[in-house]
Amino acid sequence: MTTRIASRAACLAILLSTPLFPQIATSQYDNLRTAANLNETTLTPTNVNARQFGRLGSWKVDGPVYAQPLYLPNVDIPANGRHNVLYVATEHDSVYALDADHPGNEPLWHVSFLDGGREPLRQTDVFCPFLRPEVGITSTPVIDMRTGTLFVLARTRIRHSFSATDYLQHLHALAITTGVEKFGGPKLIQASAAGKGAASSGGRIEFDPLHENPRASLLLVKGNVILTWGSSCDVDPYHGWVMSYDAQTLAQKAVLNVTPDGTEGGIWASDVGPAADAAGHVYVPTGNGTFDAGSGGRDYGDSVLKLDPSTLRILDYFTPYDQDSLSREDADIGSSGPTLLPDMRGPHPHVLLQPTKDGTLYVIDRDAMGKFRRDDNAVLQQIRLGGGAYGAMAYWNGHVYFAASDDYLRDFVLSGGLLKEASRSLSPRFDNPGATPAVSANGARNAIVWLISTRTWNGDERPAVLYAYDATNIQQPIYSSAQHPRDRAAWATRFVVPVVVNGRVYFGTRETVEAYGLLK
Repeated sequence: MTTRIASRAACLAILLSTPLFPQIATSQYDNLRTAANLNETTLTPTNVNARQFGRLGSWKVDGPVYAQPLYLPNVDIPANGRHNVLYVATEHDSVYALDADHPGNEPLWHVSFLDGGREPLRQTDVFCPFLRPEVGITSTPVIDMRTGTLFVLARTRIRHSFSATDYLQHLHALAITTGVEKFGGPKLIQASAAGKGAASSGGRIEFDPLHENPRASLLLVKGNVILTWGSSCDVDPYHGWVMSYDAQTLAQKAVLNVTPDGTEGGIWASDVGPAADAAGHVYVPTGNGTFDAGSGGRDYGDSVLKLDPSTLRILDYFTPYDQDSLSREDADIGSSGPTLLPDMRGPHPHVLLQPTKDGTLYVIDRDAMGKFRRDDNAVLQQIRLGGGAYGAMAYWNGHVYFAASDDYLRDFVLSGGLLKEASRSLSPRFDNPGATPAVSANGARNAIVWLISTRTWNGDERPAVLYAYDATNIQQPIYSSAQHPRDRAAWATRFVVPVVVNGRVYFGTRETVEAYGLLK
């Protein structure tokens, strides 16, 4: 049985390697985190309107969906034939494989991690109302096409008595065809680091599975599964952690605590992910916390780190000159995820974009990131956004799109490695936390920018609203799911990134996975 599944997965990996079959195997579509699908031939600015496009249906799931769904075409499900499959993870510690072409159908398979007395965590466990009422799978999984494996990071608890509870985190490796655990998984997350920082004992800091909250997406690069952690609502003590696991054995390869002699430095990224370039270098932004690397220390709060994917050695970094005040004002640089632009001509061919909580966009040279200087000349460019940044940007054909908190969608044009704002939408304004855009296009043609308006962190429940803009003219949306009662979605979560592929748009809510497309 195991051999048969592995053989099918290997065949599938070869089949899906052709550009004829678009796939979304990681957060924001690729490791650069461009959030652009350039193989969309069905949806165009002409046919995406309230007459021709709308809600096709949904799948009921057992908990809120914060993780971005993933998509693979032509997956051979044993005894069920080939299907285009949507992979969905919930806060109730479930993973679903759904028939992407038939909203409402029964799952192709469904796996729950709640065996042996395990339960999802409650918001009262983590002292944080951001994820409610349960905390299970928040990070977007990642798929290894070479082995047909879906990697998932899940949190659970086992209650032994009213006063005794074990809190656990596991890395799962599931066969994409069946959901069966692979490589001897799941792997219990355990780690320690040398240091004298918060919660240290005897010169070491132990990874705390209760306080450490994984929000950012998983990353697969050079045979390594990269995992990251922050905290829940800044509940101390915590640190920013990065861990690397072998993608074929689940062996832990490296551990990095970004503030070993200090505190905090959490890796949030508003549920989007760390990025990686073609050489495999990993880019991770950190949040508020101790910083002393500029004076010979080992603490990297409020920084963007460039890491080796196997050893997690810090190869380079950028830290704003005013890091201390940013940390004190809770204006961390790591509230959003990085976007790596495709290679360009000119003196700065490798550029990273990092929007931040205080509304600054840093344009950083990845080949010389600037480290820490006591002036603002370490980066290529600084741009003021219309609000704080939560999420990430999208890149298409020389344009960068973003909607900051309490701001409108903005379009920046790239020239010579620098950005200039070209236009902004006139409506709507995206309330906190703003929106992470996604782009669908047929190469350089028929590009559409998609965004989801979600719930504010402490606001009333409200439906998620899907918006579409012509990428060449973003002044007004060409479609909104609020235009027609037929298209109303279920209650929104937060930090939602829409998945646009094969003529459909998918996104998660508090109780469903929604599907939109051309109406028949």
